[in-house]
Amino acid sequence: MPGPAAGQAGAVKKPGTPAWARKSTLVLLIAVLALAVFGTTTQTWLTVTLDPSQAGQVGAGPEALQVQGSKAATTVTALALVALAGGLAAAIAGRIARWVVTAIIVLASAGIVVAAATVLANPLAAAQGSIAEATGISGSQAQVAVTAFPLLAVAAGCLLALAALAIPLAGRHWKARTKYDAPGAAGRAAAAGPVDEIDSWDRLSRGDDPT
Repeated sequence: MPGPAAGQAGAVKKPGTPAWARKSTLVLLIAVLALAVFGTTTQTWLTVTLDPSQAGQVGAGPEALQVQGSKAATTVTALALVALAGGLAAAIAGRIARWVVTAIIVLASAGIVVAAATVLANPLAAAQGSIAEATGISGSQAQVAVTAFPLLAVAAGCLLALAALAIPLAGRHWKARTKYDAPGAAGRAAAAGPVDEIDSWDRLSRGDDPT
């Protein structure tokens, strides 16, 4: 007769969920990165030194014009909010919906990187709207200095895309929330025999269809 040791040796121990694949960890990471991108747009991306003649027209003097990221790259703010909403949606999305959410966040991240990189590539063009607003003259020439925040937006956008690509892989370790994520759930429910009204409500709350 096998002893306790034999029983313990024969037991199969299921591996736990890796730390990176935990739903709370991944969703929090996406939210933090999206908020980081959004936060950069509230800071100064460009410092514009106006032409003395133009500055004199508006009484601005030699002081530099500060251009926030939300004005230098208007799409970045909206795309960061889209990525944030996508990350929160991933927490309750089913298996197929996670791929849709992943695609949305990756596209939003790509848009963030492209918009921020465009500012880095041509800061004067990105500042023209703010210059025209301050001086009333469009197409003005000025000296434009770029701060570190566009680079931070690019870095956060790249990390955001990588985190989004991890959603389908991490989702394999997440518990099924609906009958579509667990194909055998309906068969197990039918094999269990008739259920009463309370059991039916319990199964509905778990996402099972008792019918």
